[in-house]
Amino acid sequence: MSQVVAVFGGRSEIGLAVATRLAAGATIVLAARPGPMDEAVAACRAAGAARVEVVEFDADDVAAQAGVVDAIENEVGPIDVAVLAFGVLGDQSVAEHDPLAAAALLHTDFIAQAALLTVFAERMRARGAGTLVAFSSVAGQRVRRANYVYGSAKAGLDGFASGLADALHGSGVHLVIARPGFVIGRMTAGMSPAPFSSTPDQVADAVVQRIRTGSGVELWIPWQLRIMFVVARFVPRSLWRLMPR
Repeated sequence: MSQVVAVFGGRSEIGLAVATRLAAGATIVLAARPGPMDEAVAACRAAGAARVEVVEFDADDVAAQAGVVDAIENEVGPIDVAVLAFGVLGDQSVAEHDPLAAAALLHTDFIAQAALLTVFAERMRARGAGTLVAFSSVAGQRVRRANYVYGSAKAGLDGFASGLADALHGSGVHLVIARPGFVIGRMTAGMSPAPFSSTPDQVADAVVQRIRTGSGVELWIPWQLRIMFVVARFVPRSLWRLMPR
């Protein structure tokens, strides 16, 4: 049977780039909110996918997540690789003053992610196999004043995923925690790139290589950011609060 790869956030540039790199001979499931998916489906087919399915998925509807996964697996079989590629950058200036906006961002980028990781951890642990990919960010390694709402969501997700990876150790389930820096793409359009920026293709290349090797949990993209954030921990708070996003 062909490998089943499911991307939750099927319109995500990074998620789709991962899907196309894993598509050859595989069944690809693109789970996304309602909307046009023709280009994404065509890209997966052009990359050699044996089958492409599109499933409606609202990440924020946490209560429905398990049902969506059940429906996918009933249709195409057990998911071998689950990529959680959904998320929002949000508007810091709004979230600082609007508690509902802050809560919505935290829910999508942390709560919904943690819930879906839990859904998959239970299923894959019972099967003794599977790969999970969670997208953290360097923004969560030391939260900056300039984007502390988004950064705190990523910090929460990073901590949850790190603990889950330890809980899954020895189970046959591999969890990859990807920590890219600034990614130049649709989500960051109009923003000035930060040092050590990457593209969705570069992030996908690194993630797919890690999936295929099955070694290691933490994945810094690019690797130089790991060194940078070791140093960042020692920057005085009086200077750190002035750092841009």
